[in-house]
Amino acid sequence: MHLPFRSSCVRVLRSSLQTSSKSFSTLKPTLSTASVTNPNFVKIVEVGPRDGLQNEPRPIPPLIKAELINRLALAGIRNIEAGSFVSPKWVPQMAGTSEVLSLIDPFPNTGYSVLVPNQKGMDLLLDILSPSTSPDSAAKPPPPVTEVAIFTSATNAFSLANTNVSISESLARLAPVARTALDAGLKVRGYVSVVVTCPFSGRVDPRRVRDVSRELVQMGCYEIGLGDTTGAGTPASVRAMLEEVAKDVDVGMLSGHFHDTNGTATANILTALDFGLRSFDASVGGLGGCPYSPGATGNVATEDVVYALTGDRLFGAIGEPYDGEPAKTVQSQWDVGPIDLAQLAEIGQWISGVLGRETTSRAGRALMARRKREEQKGKGSAKL
Repeated sequence: MHLPFRSSCVRVLRSSLQTSSKSFSTLKPTLSTASVTNPNFVKIVEVGPRDGLQNEPRPIPPLIKAELINRLALAGIRNIEAGSFVSPKWVPQMAGTSEVLSLIDPFPNTGYSVLVPNQKGMDLLLDILSPSTSPDSAAKPPPPVTEVAIFTSATNAFSLANTNVSISESLARLAPVARTALDAGLKVRGYVSVVVTCPFSGRVDPRRVRDVSRELVQMGCYEIGLGDTTGAGTPASVRAMLEEVAKDVDVGMLSGHFHDTNGTATANILTALDFGLRSFDASVGGLGGCPYSPGATGNVATEDVVYALTGDRLFGAIGEPYDGEPAKTVQSQWDVGPIDLAQLAEIGQWISGVLGRETTSRAGRALMARRKREEQKGKGSAKL
């Protein structure tokens, strides 16, 4: 049963923001320019507020979406996809993105991006980014959007289902959008959907992924998100695809976007890391799915990715006992920045509850269950 969105609930959620949560190959890859100073830094792009919510069956108030974005920023997420300017006719959940952006509390050193499918969407964004001409000195400044994402597909079948145009028509339509964004001082990130399999035409030729990715780079995209939209990818198929794409696109410009339909998303991320990628999309609580990919489940959970990369730091710090003498402190190989995993788990549980279900993040469920167990122990001790 879905939980109702009541104003009292919203007030409680907003007030809770004021209380900080306490944490308990054959090819030689080229590293991302963002990783030059620290080759083990991994950028996490949180797509929950956009890709995670777009497939929900009923409207979600802009205040809830903004609440989610603000909580994620407080938890240390530094790259957040906040919404999109697609037609509400095709993706009703993305209606109200302008209002969502107006409700965001800008957080220092945090990048906010939006998806734009065409020139109309780009123009809508530029309108709300234009400085206010109001004489009122207290007028709120424009939303903190610094980046746009454009998207296309690796198969004509999916492109036609998703955007009603072929790949070539899609690329022709996106070129002026990218140019407009760049001229306005915005960064441009490109997405390629169905890079492993397509729900309509089957297995995808990696050469198609390479060609489309190259076209997006030539438009001016600084990063290309390779989307395993169906979640059918395996470490072997992902690596084969990356090897082909890397023939024309620098590995440092590639990012992974993996759905977890078959439980292989985290393994695919580790494979991509080994290949040299240092940027990945993820969705808190495992939110998501694709309205044009029947059967595809949510994006890989942000909590699961963070735990896979840095979870070894937690042992001994969250009440997990050692058998015998404590082991030496383990230093994680990967650095994901200031992200607080415990806060992420709370956010995943919260937004999933708002949507009327449990979080699908395995790491999130484990952390929250451990916290509940410790709280129960504390209550038992107090009685004694």
